[in-house]
Amino acid sequence: MSVLTHWPEEQLCLSYKERRYAVDAVEKAFASTLESLKVDIGLVEMFESIYVPLGAWLARRKQLQPGPLVVGINGAQGAGKSTLFNLLEVILTEGFDLKVVGFSIDDLYRTHAEREQLGEDIHPLLATRGVPGTHDVQLGIDILESLCSGDDSRVTKIPVFDKSIDDRCSSEVWQEWFGPADVIVLEGWCVGATPQTEDALSSAINELEQHEDQDAEWRRYVNAQLQAEYASLYAMMDVLLMLKVPSMDAVFEWRSLQEKKLAERVKYIYDTQQPTDHLRIMDEGQIKRFIQHYERLTRHMLDEMPGRADVTLLLNENHKIFDIQINKPLEETEGHS
Repeated sequence: MSVLTHWPEEQLCLSYKERRYAVDAVEKAFASTLESLKVDIGLVEMFESIYVPLGAWLARRKQLQPGPLVVGINGAQGAGKSTLFNLLEVILTEGFDLKVVGFSIDDLYRTHAEREQLGEDIHPLLATRGVPGTHDVQLGIDILESLCSGDDSRVTKIPVFDKSIDDRCSSEVWQEWFGPADVIVLEGWCVGATPQTEDALSSAINELEQHEDQDAEWRRYVNAQLQAEYASLYAMMDVLLMLKVPSMDAVFEWRSLQEKKLAERVKYIYDTQQPTDHLRIMDEGQIKRFIQHYERLTRHMLDEMPGRADVTLLLNENHKIFDIQINKPLEETEGHS
């Protein structure tokens, strides 16, 4: 079976030789993984048709500006943001000799205790991680500023959030990045999101809002966060990539799959005789309620972001990219040969 789409030919950046070198380098880097993977569409073919051309497009975009390129990756839960970042990291590093660092907006979640306090002070729904207002946005801004500084001696510490315990890990295990980077990636479900209009906030869209946010206080608070500090964070991005899921039903299905994988991880830990009482696994009903926290903003982004993002990768029900939409093409692509 062939891939469903190819990178638009008129936006094939750099030369064929440069892209071919990148494909070979990436294939070599993934050699052991490719041998063990059983996929219906060859990953190498997707490298050639989608991922390396996207990497070349980003590498060319980096050449067009001084300093590092800050890339945002948006996608609903389960869309494959982390996978896309991991692929791009290897492609840009091995194929184009660029220094790449990335982190998730999930790693900026406020601590469990801080969110519980938000729930007491502002609205009970803010105790649940996810929506704007539950992240330490200033920390994210500080991290990006540090990574963009160009200081060879600077060490940037990037937090790590453990969803299985619903809390931030201690600073001893935070990621450390030394010096500047060429490409900085921020990925997350609400990366690049814009606020809604007041009219859009007036009506509840699901049971959670109907029963637990009757006066719209919670959703108005979330919207106000997008208008303020989140806008400052997202303004630091040079490029926005969107993985567009086909529907909210797909979000539930794919998020359920993520929880299943987490449960398998917990089983492995349990089988190795380590304590698991602290780990939090959701059943189907809990997942449905959890996703309702995300639903309003996810629907808003699915409606308005595909035509605004620099590049939109459209996914079908089988999690495959079936179309590529470049909304902000590069004027100089240095030929397609």
